[in-house]
Amino acid sequence: MAEQLTAPAAPVSIYAEASPNPESMKFVLNSQLLADGVSVDYPNLEAAANSPLAQELFNFDYVGRVFIAQNFVTVTKVSDLQWAQLIPELRTFLKSYIEAAGPIFTVDPAAEQKAAQQAAATGDSSEADQQTSQKIIDLLDNYVRPAVEQDGGNITFKSYLDGIVTVNLQGSCSGCPSATVTLKSGIENLLKRMVPEVREVVAEGITA
Repeated sequence: MAEQLTAPAAPVSIYAEASPNPESMKFVLNSQLLADGVSVDYPNLEAAANSPLAQELFNFDYVGRVFIAQNFVTVTKVSDLQWAQLIPELRTFLKSYIEAAGPIFTVDPAAEQKAAQQAAATGDSSEADQQTSQKIIDLLDNYVRPAVEQDGGNITFKSYLDGIVTVNLQGSCSGCPSATVTLKSGIENLLKRMVPEVREVVAEGITA
C-alpha cells in the first residue's frame, strides 16, 4: 500500500478568502499541503480517488468541486446557500482534519503532474514546437500561475499546435464569470507579446 501523505499535526489557522467566482471560496491555511507550484483539481468525487481530504469534503452535499494547492483549498459550491452559512462548517472541518494529521493524498501528486506537463510539452510535435511549448509553460508558471492562485485557481498548459495554445482552467477559475475576459485580455496578450508564434489561447474547463 502507498504511504499516505499527511499534513503536520500542529495548531492550524484557517481564514476564508473570496474569489472572483462567487460560487468558490478559498480557505487559506498556515500549513503546507503541497509543494510550491503543484496543485490538484477535483471536479467531482470520482476524480478525488487520490485525496481522502477531498473525498471527505465531497460528503458535504453542497460541495461540487475541490481544488488543493500549496497552502489553500478552494471549495466550489453547488447550492443556493450563502457562504456565510457554509464557511464556519468548512473551516471547522478543515481545521480538525488537518490538526489530526488526516491523510491529504495517498500518492504525492507532484511527480505525476511534472510527468504530465512534460508529456504535454513534447508529444508528437516538432522540435521547434516543443521549444515554443516550453516557453509557454515557463511563462504560465512564472507570470500567470501566481496571480491565478491568488484567486483560488490554477491554469495548466495542455497543448500547442499551429499557433493555438490550449490551457485548462482549474479551481475557482473553471466557473468564474470573468474567466473568458481574463483569458483573452490578460493571458492571450501576454503570450502573444512574449512568444510571437502564438496566435490564440483557448481554454478547457470553463463551466460558466
